[in-house]
Amino acid sequence: MSVPKSVTKVTSEGVEFTSSVDRVNYTMKELCRAALRDVGKFICKRFRQQYYKTFRRRTGYIGRFTQYWVKWRKEDVPNLQVGMKPNAFYGLYQEIGSEKQKKYGLLTKATEENIAEIIKIESQYLSALENEAKALSLISEDDYEGGADS
Repeated sequence: MSVPKSVTKVTSEGVEFTSSVDRVNYTMKELCRAALRDVGKFICKRFRQQYYKTFRRRTGYIGRFTQYWVKWRKEDVPNLQVGMKPNAFYGLYQEIGSEKQKKYGLLTKATEENIAEIIKIESQYLSALENEAKALSLISEDDYEGGADS
């Protein structure tokens, strides 16, 4: 999706006003998406580094099945989901618990323990609103769903 052009131009006695509201809205949404993408990468990486050994291994390496998704909601606001792929069947049971399995909640702990770093990542992107060139350089059109290779 490319940057929208300014569409409203009003001329009054030689003075031209250009509305760039669409461009600013686009930049804000894309910066939010980019910030959430980097937060998702960070959480998955931190989980793989710290907590994957705590899981009882039944079906392989649980870090390989950790993934993030940046999605859009009806309110036109980006949303980050970090979770496990369907192949991590027992890993999901160990994360949320079940009747026979104790709840570990390690993905939740990885997120809660790193809130300061998450805020730092988010503020890095949202502070780029002051400079349009910096904001556009931070926006990339790829990788809004990450798996084990991200």
